[in-house]
Amino acid sequence: MVKEILFATTNQGKVKELKEAFAQAGIEAEIKTNADLKNPPIVNEYGTTFEQNAKLKAHELAEFSGMMTIADDSGLMVDALNGAPGVHSARYAGIAHDDAHNNAKLLAELGGVPPEKRTAKFNTTIVASIPGKFDQDLVVSGQCAGQILAVPRGEDGFGYDPLFYVPEKGKTFAQMTLDEKNSLSHRGRAIEKLLAAWSEWLAQIN
Repeated sequence: MVKEILFATTNQGKVKELKEAFAQAGIEAEIKTNADLKNPPIVNEYGTTFEQNAKLKAHELAEFSGMMTIADDSGLMVDALNGAPGVHSARYAGIAHDDAHNNAKLLAELGGVPPEKRTAKFNTTIVASIPGKFDQDLVVSGQCAGQILAVPRGEDGFGYDPLFYVPEKGKTFAQMTLDEKNSLSHRGRAIEKLLAAWSEWLAQIN
């Protein structure tokens, strides 16, 4: 049994979602994050796909920590913007990871675009890696379709959550409970696939 798993992130919103999902699945491993490491490396996410960036983070932090490591790369793909911001979602308005500025830039870029053409989807790709066994990575992805509102709604969530409206729920991600969001979000769906494959993957590692 794996006792400790490093989740290679500084995003506490993501950490909360993963911990809750693992707990509900009965996986008792302690989830560590970058905050538990001394001077962890800052990974240069130069990949052009979500999988490439997730692997860059998983591999570098696994090597640094010596722990089994989970990393994800997530992004918003807006149809009217030809799939942007995509892999650049976290730093859309610059390198500061500032949600407010990212949301403001997104709204500015979509100025004048009618509601029916503001379709978008979120993608999350998760990679689980074991030091020295990167050729046996577990890779899963999840997506959720929605549309971008002109005005934010909701107080919860993070990132683009207040602007991402899910028609089947009649709410933005930021208006949902954590359980609601996990049940249909891109990250929730990717985590569900991760958990479904987890035991078999571990059993096959040699």
